[in-house]
Amino acid sequence: MSDQPMRERATLAWLIGILGTFLIVAALVWVMHQYTQPPPLNANRAAERAKNLAELRAAEAEALNNTAWLDQSKGLVRLRVEDAMRLVEREWRNPPAARSNLIARVEKANPAPPPPPPNPFE
Repeated sequence: MSDQPMRERATLAWLIGILGTFLIVAALVWVMHQYTQPPPLNANRAAERAKNLAELRAAEAEALNNTAWLDQSKGLVRLRVEDAMRLVEREWRNPPAARSNLIARVEKANPAPPPPPPNPFE
């Protein structure tokens, strides 16, 4: 009685197991690729995206080219770029005053945080 038929069967079982595992993993990869792929870009979707882009660019142009109050109670105003640059040029004609004004505005915009609450374990 030889072990040859048993070895051949064991080798065949290993090959079938490895091939089956490979096919299962390949199928899972294919399914995940199909599942995560976005829908195709058709004419309707392209038109919708172009319309949204046009609206976004119009809103950006509106914000860049017009003056508006952002928060009137805090005195925050959105200026046109040209107006803001004119103000900066005029302010920085006197650099020491401009630096002190800048520091004061930064300190006003970033107040010190409130103290932490008392630790109940102390």
